[in-house]
Amino acid sequence: MPDPSQFNTDRAHPGRWTITFSNPPINMFVPSTIVELGAVMTDIEAHLSVKVVVFQSANPDFFIAHLDVAKAAERPEVLGLWRDFVLRLSSTPVVSIAKIRGRTRGIGNEFVLACDMRFASRQSALFGNPEVGVGLVPGGGALEWLPRLIGRSRALEFLLSGDDFDADIADRYGWVNRTLDDGDLDSFVDALAQRLASFDREPLGAVKAQVNRFGVPTAAELQSSNDMIFPMLALPGAQARRAKIRNVGYGVPSDFELNFGRYLPTFGRADDDDTDTRPG
Repeated sequence: MPDPSQFNTDRAHPGRWTITFSNPPINMFVPSTIVELGAVMTDIEAHLSVKVVVFQSANPDFFIAHLDVAKAAERPEVLGLWRDFVLRLSSTPVVSIAKIRGRTRGIGNEFVLACDMRFASRQSALFGNPEVGVGLVPGGGALEWLPRLIGRSRALEFLLSGDDFDADIADRYGWVNRTLDDGDLDSFVDALAQRLASFDREPLGAVKAQVNRFGVPTAAELQSSNDMIFPMLALPGAQARRAKIRNVGYGVPSDFELNFGRYLPTFGRADDDDTDTRPG
């Protein structure tokens, strides 16, 4: 397999890699992205000297925009590849850190949730799982990770509203390890990665494996959400809502992609907009 084209791996520092995602114009996840992530994971697993990987984005406005669902539907097997990647990332002895600037929605949020640690720019990071607003459900792990991480009620607030949540709320909810001023984010993550890389791989991996007993979803749990995505695409409501997003700047630099959560209520009538014709 050729070297991944969407992921650039910087191996300049012993024991720690920095992996930068770039898929212009807005860092969409497409099937090839998931295939390439599997190759990245194989590379990580093959190098026993690596102890820490830091994932970052080349796009300051989008860490990861979201999944291109239409393209994924053409290759439904990629959801199985995604599940395998998540399980491999969470179980490897290598410590994974997401350094987040810009928007991370849908599968992007599920990607950072699968990382061991998350640090976000206080000024620019934004999180969202907008699937319910377009007639779908989050199928890449949010339903499994978020209740474990932030609790049932807050997970429901986030997942059912489909809204965008800023870095301060993510910090308050425990979604991310912490937020930092944008100018301090790089130096903080670099220092942490350097510190972890100074330790031996075996105890790092052993501690991670023990903590995983309390916070990592099973393959069956992840698969149960995966299995819901494509059948829901066939529902009339999902088809109607998805038809509307194609006309507002989906998948390209646009106000819609910058403010996805704000648009969702316009894609369908709310219950309280309907006239109540039931007998009094």
